[in-house]
Amino acid sequence: MSRPPVPVQEQKRQRRLVDNPNEVHVLMINTGGTMTMDFQDNVLVPQPNALVKILKKMTMLHDEEYAQNSKLYDYYGSPENTFVLPLSKTDKRIVYTVLEHMPQLDSCNMTTENWSKIVNDIEQNYQQYIGFVILHGTDTMAYTASALSFMCENQGKPIILTTSQIPIHQMRNDAFDNLLGALLLAGSYIIPEVGLYFQGKLFRGNRVKKVNARILTAFASPNMHPLVEVELDITVHWDSVWRTKTTKKFRVQTNMNQNVGLLRLFPGITTVTVKAFLQPPMEGIVLETYGMGNAPNNRPDLLDEFKKGIDRGMLIINCSQCLQGSVQQSYATGKSLTDLGIIPGHDMTPEAALAKLSYVLGKTELTIGEKKRMLYENLRGEMSTTLGSEKISLQDNQFIQAIAKSLNVSCKEELENIRDVLTPSLACAAAKSGDINTLQEILKMGGNLSGEDYDGRTPLHVATHEGHYEVVLYLLKRGATIYSKDQNGNTPLKNAVKRRHMNIIKLLRQTGAHFSKEEIINVGTKLCSLAAYGDMEGLKAWHLAGLDMDHCSYDGQTPLNVALAAGNQEVVEFLQSTLKQNKKA
Repeated sequence: MSRPPVPVQEQKRQRRLVDNPNEVHVLMINTGGTMTMDFQDNVLVPQPNALVKILKKMTMLHDEEYAQNSKLYDYYGSPENTFVLPLSKTDKRIVYTVLEHMPQLDSCNMTTENWSKIVNDIEQNYQQYIGFVILHGTDTMAYTASALSFMCENQGKPIILTTSQIPIHQMRNDAFDNLLGALLLAGSYIIPEVGLYFQGKLFRGNRVKKVNARILTAFASPNMHPLVEVELDITVHWDSVWRTKTTKKFRVQTNMNQNVGLLRLFPGITTVTVKAFLQPPMEGIVLETYGMGNAPNNRPDLLDEFKKGIDRGMLIINCSQCLQGSVQQSYATGKSLTDLGIIPGHDMTPEAALAKLSYVLGKTELTIGEKKRMLYENLRGEMSTTLGSEKISLQDNQFIQAIAKSLNVSCKEELENIRDVLTPSLACAAAKSGDINTLQEILKMGGNLSGEDYDGRTPLHVATHEGHYEVVLYLLKRGATIYSKDQNGNTPLKNAVKRRHMNIIKLLRQTGAHFSKEEIINVGTKLCSLAAYGDMEGLKAWHLAGLDMDHCSYDGQTPLNVALAAGNQEVVEFLQSTLKQNKKA
């Protein structure tokens, strides 16, 4: 029943992590693209293994001295694919591991199978990393970003795509800034979206288009401002961040229906062309129309073909050909399509609409009616369903107004700054007292319920510590992040374990909460202490939170060893049962 002592090398690794609590871990998935290409026969082609060779030589992308002095490679693996950024302004060391897909691809060769490979890698490594960076070519990156945003369900961590217009090995390039910016954002901010980072801006992935092949600002988000702007300072627009309002775990859907297509209307398009395009096996169409979603209503031949397709069960989304604007029923020519049963795409990009169709049609367990309802919904922030409305309204909030008056503040931007400064502390105070009504009011005035107070605590940290189950549930259903850490490195899950709030531990685990590598360093000593004192409740709390009960203490003892030595039969039986469960799993 005994376990050999912990090897000296492993003890060194654990001590290194304890000495470096601010290290965070990011996985970089390199699929190819311009960033790592080089010339071959006078044209750019992907170069396998080129990235890792270059990174070792770039001091701002890899601190080799720190890696050697801190024994980084002892814990994270070989030096070939493990890198660490210099210390950031937020006092974090971002350690990143490069996972390279083979073959390396020009993004023109990207397929749905490659999308599946990317999301499968994310799912398999989801608990080991705080964020993910995906290197990808520019040409189809808007399609991939849109597709991944739908394929990644119940997402709680940042997934950021980036690349460059000029290869990284060239003296003048845009690759360095794009790569560094993506890594910093993925490791420093819990923005639970699929984003696309380019030229100092993080866009929502399903809102972007490639708009220029000749300049460095290749991407734009025509109908939505950036989530993050990186200038002299990093500005995160937290009120715009899309949050999954659920208590379900992260998972991926790899079944993407490929029987979808884009049909662009043009003056004089023939009925024969439309009819041929709508024939089986086609199941979904993104119809690119004029202006605000308009199509000729004096062409009953065309409208009849669309109606026949819909009657066969085809799903059609109406998107505008315009770069900016939204599908609306302002004209009779647009209403005629809606009357047929064609789904308005609002201000979705054609790339996002196509990915959404493929994703929804891939849910083979749903009926055609259920799929159609999903297409009407705003699933990942891919469209604005109420355009022109003001999201943030502070003019009627008496508390904010009173503070603004005392500070002689009147403009909207300054009012929002006051709100953003006060919200974290107010929300944490409400969470501490279990006051859901106040949290609702804070949310109504545009407050961020995942904001951190002066100690780095979010309202979810406080609610889990105090044991307010209903508040925890309320926060989770409003997109509160389960992965944030306070200044002591504690997550909401660890708070619940320390306070032994079993029902909250179950809820957090159901939502996908898990311990990071740093949180379980030296946890074996804690478990052995609980076993020595016969503290069953403490042991059950850790086990319920997903921790294996065979972690060793500093001297190589397991909790079971300690319980046997103490003669505590109840603890022994519990630990033996957990070990049997682990073997079965």
